[in-house]
Amino acid sequence: MQSTFRTVIDAHYLSDPAHSVRWRNTIDFIRRSTHSGTPYSKGLDLGDRTPFTASLEELFGCQFENTTADLDLEPLEGSFGVVTAFEVLEHLYNPLHALVEVKRLLKGESARLYVSMPLRKPAFLASPDHFHEMSRQSALSLFNRAGFRVVRSEEFRIRPLLFYLKGLKPLLRALFEKVQIYELITQ
Repeated sequence: MQSTFRTVIDAHYLSDPAHSVRWRNTIDFIRRSTHSGTPYSKGLDLGDRTPFTASLEELFGCQFENTTADLDLEPLEGSFGVVTAFEVLEHLYNPLHALVEVKRLLKGESARLYVSMPLRKPAFLASPDHFHEMSRQSALSLFNRAGFRVVRSEEFRIRPLLFYLKGLKPLLRALFEKVQIYELITQ
């Protein structure tokens, strides 16, 4: 049975202008990494393939696989130098399991995990598609428990300035709606 908390990647999802802003900011974050331009033989993007997966392939210069396993329960297979989990963890019941599995798959001195997720917002602004959203402290605790260390992190907004001027709820989103993004290595 499909959970109501999981988001389907469909035309409606892909047409949201916030995704192109998020993807652009994510690419900029990766480009600022000291490992930007590091050649990887193979990458893994958690979740469904999107147009953004092709951007990751171009950026990292390697083919990316996407997951088909239940990230809450099932083991992941393979060996990867880079893994990405952009806007995935908030859709999982058990993100710790997914991160422990990713840690097992990361191989090499320059192996990296890149993760982004929405910063926790007040309940009335939270997405109905998210099982949970995390504060910075919760995310850091999760990464530490899974055996990762944060190399660097940033936050950014995903909507154009004019969006926030369309009413009270959008104005409140200007205060609370941010994406947190991390570059992680294994401990």
